[in-house]
Amino acid sequence: MTSPIDIEGGGTSVVVDGEPGPETQPEARRLQGRSPGQLMWIRFKRDRTGVICAVVVIGYFVVALLAPLLVKLPGTNPYTLYGQDPTYADKPVLDQFGLPLGYLGGVSGDHWFGVEPQYGRDLYAMLLYGMRTSLYMALGITVLVMVTGVVVGLIGGYFGGRTDYWIGRATDFFLSFPQQLFFIAFMPVVTSFFVNPREATPTYFRALAMLIVLWLLGWMGMARLVRSTVLSLREREFVEAAKVSGASPWRIVRKEILPNVVTPILVQFTYTLPSTILSIAFLSFAGVGFVEPTPDWGRLFAAGARYAEQDPAFMFFPGVALVIFVLCFNLLGDSVRDAFDPKSGR
Repeated sequence: MTSPIDIEGGGTSVVVDGEPGPETQPEARRLQGRSPGQLMWIRFKRDRTGVICAVVVIGYFVVALLAPLLVKLPGTNPYTLYGQDPTYADKPVLDQFGLPLGYLGGVSGDHWFGVEPQYGRDLYAMLLYGMRTSLYMALGITVLVMVTGVVVGLIGGYFGGRTDYWIGRATDFFLSFPQQLFFIAFMPVVTSFFVNPREATPTYFRALAMLIVLWLLGWMGMARLVRSTVLSLREREFVEAAKVSGASPWRIVRKEILPNVVTPILVQFTYTLPSTILSIAFLSFAGVGFVEPTPDWGRLFAAGARYAEQDPAFMFFPGVALVIFVLCFNLLGDSVRDAFDPKSGR
């Protein structure tokens, strides 16, 4: 008796008397005894788009980490005003109107991405340092958001009853805030409580205030996603069997439920991180995030909006870098989701 079957990785083969045919035996032996994580890794490696995007994303974080070393290659830094500092008067970078000399915003051997109008700061150094500021701050915020959302969702979904009710009402309360407007309104209020209005707000305090605001208003989506998943899992047979065997709630959540919500957590993480970067950029663009002279992606776009008519090339390199990163991270999220789901057809 023979019948066709689908095999992992695409294609079909034949089962003869209940045994895999010769075409599937090598594949079956290779996958036999593999854990779900190992199978996910095998499927992910087959997705060229996902692998390329993963390399690009990792490359961004490496470049951001090595920014202080990379800016030494052209010998620039993000703080020096090359257009106003008399030390560099023998190498002018701006014309009499304060616009970059040369093509594409002043690109040259000394300034690889050009210079900033009016001030002459090196755009290559500003972009690398801005990436470091935005990427690693967004990574920290995203981790806090994910951990908070997972913990809240697990508690509400598993225990249910009054616990789930009050957690749900707290989630609804935080969801009621209009995020973008709240960011703009709340940031000055936070800083005014701790910083004298006559003094400049320290950069570390601005970073801390943004972290708190984005964290408090960012965990609700993850919590609802985990809660809905746990609600469907807690009635499954393996959870009931663990309860009958006398396992504690903590052990059930940690050993039985949490491993089954890893997939939505990872996929949501790949979507939340780019969104957080854009939120940080928005705050800086709106003037309530990072300010001069701290390099930041959002501040580069805010400056580019001022220079758009005189020097549209100023936005080119920061814009291309941000679009590539967000696109690759979103595509990476799709690849991770498909790798965890063998029925996706990819």
